[in-house]
Amino acid sequence: MAQQLIKVPPTKNTLLKLKKQAKFLEEGHDLLERKRELLTRLVYERIGDYRRLRAEAERALSEAFRCLSLTHLRMGSRGIHQASLGAEPALKVDILPRRALGVEYPSVSAERLPLKPVGLLGTDASFDTTRDHLADAAVILAQLGEVEIALHRLMEEQRKAQKRVNALKYNIIPLYRRTIHFIASALEEEERNTLFQVKLLRARDVG
Repeated sequence: MAQQLIKVPPTKNTLLKLKKQAKFLEEGHDLLERKRELLTRLVYERIGDYRRLRAEAERALSEAFRCLSLTHLRMGSRGIHQASLGAEPALKVDILPRRALGVEYPSVSAERLPLKPVGLLGTDASFDTTRDHLADAAVILAQLGEVEIALHRLMEEQRKAQKRVNALKYNIIPLYRRTIHFIASALEEEERNTLFQVKLLRARDVG
């Protein structure tokens, strides 16, 4: 089976153009390879952060729901609902765009606000404890959300970079190199034939 070549005229100008394009593609491959390596490093760093924050979130939520169950037993659903109507927000969340290696993802900043005791008639002290634990869990969940979205988008970009690197390395650059070799060989053969014809003509003139 004949190897695939770029369909271009086998001339010296074409050879020079292809060599320049091949060099540009090789430089692009090197840049993409470096980007892929950096993305891979970021992905592994984010995986570590994700695992740590997920474990922290599970512990925080477990404690928060344990307190909520206790509050529910003491106050009931109606009591919790009435008390929560007078409760102020427990945290402040800011979401801003962030970019790393061309990948954009939200930067989430969650800040705990001072909790003011509700102090309503019939409110159990465990209600404020539950609010406190839920607020702590919400801060960790905000951080986990940022890391999870960033990890997903970085992994997607890393896969795209890997595909482009492979396409350049195994398909496009070899195609250019084969075509360059073919044209160079054709031009050399043409030059040899020309020299042979010149020698023949000179031999006839001498004869």
